Amino acid sequence: MISKEQMTELLYDLYIINAAKGVNRKTLETNGFNPENYILEKYNIDSTQFADSNTYYAFDTETYSAIVEQVKARLEQNKNIYEALKQQRDDSIQKRRDSINEKGKRKKDSLKKILDSIDMKELRSKPPLNIADSLQ
Repeated sequence: MISKEQMTELLYDLYIINAAKGVNRKTLETNGFNPENYILEKYNIDSTQFADSNTYYAFDTETYSAIVEQVKARLEQNKNIYEALKQQRDDSIQKRRDSINEKGKRKKDSLKKILDSIDMKELRSKPPLNIADSLQ
């Protein structure tokens, strides 16, 4: 029989694996990842032990509900941690983009000031430069 604690850990892993399969089954298959074998090896159990333990806990609904609630709580906690990390990453990326845009805007503004300072009438009144003359 698998202990309540180990069953909680095992079910947590199963939820994560099932979510991963739902997101990118092809990647798991390409890398030869077999979820059932992974779980059995990680917890050093066989499929019969898992089936018997799962059946036992399914009949003890109070215990099984408690296990599932612990798994859900852990998933929610990890989801919150992931979302906070994702927000930090997104904020960092946005700061970099803003910085790049600001630098580009400053260069554009500087160029505009230079162009605005040139008297176009004066420029038009001068003869065009002859590059060949300046090379001699």
